[in-house]
Amino acid sequence: MKIYAAFLAILLSFGTFTLSAQSTNPAYDKNLATSLGADDYGMKEYVLVILKTGTAKIPEKATVDSLFKGHMQNIDRLATEGKLLVAGPIGKNESAYRGIFILNVKTVEEAQALVNTDPAISANLLAVDLYKWYGPAALPLYLKEQEKVNRLNF
Repeated sequence: MKIYAAFLAILLSFGTFTLSAQSTNPAYDKNLATSLGADDYGMKEYVLVILKTGTAKIPEKATVDSLFKGHMQNIDRLATEGKLLVAGPIGKNESAYRGIFILNVKTVEEAQALVNTDPAISANLLAVDLYKWYGPAALPLYLKEQEKVNRLNF
């Protein structure tokens, strides 16, 4: 009986510890969290796009330049629409990775439709791998601040 009581006491104290370890954040803003689609952990799903070198071999520099100019314009358009939250190049590497996007969409299919609007991807100068990604729901908010630190425009 004493062993049973001791075991019960341990279980109850563990339960109390578990409950006290998770408390409500005093800075929590329910309206903001709801507007951003946040779960209880302040997270949500996005789609991560890894851009890599495609298979197209286009010898005309003017054509390649035009496709990459369209690529940058497409990045700007998707960011303005709130669909593209993060974009940037990856340094030289052996895997032929060129850059990443984080798209503010729920499905890989939605992400595929968006990346298909990119002329460099459509021409197969760039190829993509798409993955579901679970990240901070407040990620879209950084773009408003990013505008304030960009000295130059593309």
